[in-house]
Amino acid sequence: MSDTIPFAQLVLLVAVVGSLAVLSNRLSERIKVPTPVLFLAAAAVAVHVVPDLHAPPEKVVERLVTVALICILFDGGMHIGWSRFRAASTLIIVVGVLGTFLTVGAAALFSHLAFGLSWYVSLLVATAIAPTDPVVVFSVLGQREIAGRSGTILEGESGANDPVGIALMASLISAGGLGGGAFGHIAGEFILEMGVGAAIGLAGGWALLVFMRRVSLPSEGLYPVRTLASALLIFGLATVAHGSGFLAVFVAGILIGDGSAPFKREVERFHSALASLGEIVAFVVLGLTVDLSVISRADVWIPGLVLGAVVAFVVRPLLVGLCLWPVDLSRAERGFILFAGLKGAVPILLGGFILAAHVPDPVRLYGIVVVVVTFSVLVQGSLVPTVAGLLRLPMRTVEPAPWSLGVRLRDEPAGIQRLVVRAGSTADGRTIYDVTTLLSDIWVCFVVRDRALVATRGDTRLLPGDEVLVLADPALHADLVAAFEESTQSC
Repeated sequence: MSDTIPFAQLVLLVAVVGSLAVLSNRLSERIKVPTPVLFLAAAAVAVHVVPDLHAPPEKVVERLVTVALICILFDGGMHIGWSRFRAASTLIIVVGVLGTFLTVGAAALFSHLAFGLSWYVSLLVATAIAPTDPVVVFSVLGQREIAGRSGTILEGESGANDPVGIALMASLISAGGLGGGAFGHIAGEFILEMGVGAAIGLAGGWALLVFMRRVSLPSEGLYPVRTLASALLIFGLATVAHGSGFLAVFVAGILIGDGSAPFKREVERFHSALASLGEIVAFVVLGLTVDLSVISRADVWIPGLVLGAVVAFVVRPLLVGLCLWPVDLSRAERGFILFAGLKGAVPILLGGFILAAHVPDPVRLYGIVVVVVTFSVLVQGSLVPTVAGLLRLPMRTVEPAPWSLGVRLRDEPAGIQRLVVRAGSTADGRTIYDVTTLLSDIWVCFVVRDRALVATRGDTRLLPGDEVLVLADPALHADLVAAFEESTQSC
C-alpha cells in the first residue's frame, strides 16, 4: 500500500493536465494561438521550473509520439475518405511528395549557404522541418470550415508528407552520410518504404472494411477497439516488412472512410477522440524534451527564426506554388494553400532523430528545429485567420451538434439517402409534396434546418442548406442528387 498515495498523486496530476489541455481550446479561440503551441510551451516551461520533472528518455518519447501519430493519421485518412481523396488525389500526391522533396532541397541549400552547415547536416535539418500539419491550421480556424478543395489538399498533403519525411529521414540516417553510393542507398530505401507501405495500406484497408462488415461482435464497445487494433496491426506489418507504417495506416483510413459498416459512426467518434488525445500527448511529451537554455542561445534561435521565415514566406510559396501552377484553383484557394503549410509534431519528432545521429552538436540542431516549429505555429499560425479573411476564402461556421436522433436496425438499410438542399436546385423553395410528386416513390423522413428538426408535412417548404433524409429506391440516387444538390441556374 506504500505506493498508493504517490500513484494517486500521479493520476491526479495527469487528470488536471488533461482537463487543462481540453479547456485550452477555448483559450486558443480567444487569443488566436493554436493549442499545440500552448501544450509545447507549457511542457517546456514545466521542465525548466520544476526541479523533480525530467525529460523522458528518447526511446519513450519516440514510441509515445509514434502511437499518437498512428491514431492521428488513421483518423485523418478516415476524415478524408476515398471520394474526397480521389477528387484531389493528383494534387495531394504532387504537393505531398514532390513538394516535400523540393522544400527539402531548397531548405538544405539555404542552411548550407547561410549557416555553414555541412550538406549532410543541412539535409537532416531540412528533412525534419519539411512535413506540415493541418491540425494546427484547423485549430486556429476553430469552428470555421474551409470550402472548396483547399481543406482536402492541406489534409491530404500532411497525411502524405508525414510518412515521406519520416521515411526520408530514416534513409538519410541509415546512409550515415553523403559519400559514394549514398544517394542510391537513400533512393532505394525510400522507394521500398513507400511502395511496401502503400501496398500494405491498400490490402489492409480493404481487409479491414470486409472484416468490419462481415464479422459481428457481441458488444457495441468492441467495434472501435477492433479498428484500433487493426490499425496498429497494419502499422506493425508494414514496418516489419520494411515499409512505411505511417503511410499504411493513412491509406487504410482513406479506404474505410466512405465505407458503410455496423456502428461506423461510433467508430469514427472513437478515433476522432483518440486523435485529439494523441495530439495532446504528442505535443506535451515533445515539449518535455525542449531545453529552454539551449533555445535561448543566439546560435540556435537566430538560425531557427531565419530558416522558419524563409521556408514559410519564400520556399513554400515559390516551390509549392510551382507544383500547383498548372492546376485549376481559385486565387483564394491557391493563396491559402501556399500560406497554410504549418509545422507540427512530426518535425520535432524528426528533430529527435537527429539527436541519435552521429553528427556534430545535435542538441543545437534539435533546438533549431524546435524554433522553426514554434515560429510556424505561433507567428504563421496566428496569421491564418487574417490571411483567410484577406483572401475572402469561402468558409462556413460549423457549430457542435450535441444532440442526435436515430434508430438501430438489425440489417444494413437500403435506399437511405442523406442530401443537402443547394441554392438554385430543383428542390430549393419547393414543398415536400412538390418534391415527392416530381420524384415518385420517395419518402422524406427528416428535415434538419439550423441544427433543429423541421416538421415533414406536405406543405413544408425546403430551403438552401436543409439536410434531408430520404427513403427511396437506390436506383434513384442520381436523380435525387440532381434534384437536391445540383443547381439549375446558369452561371
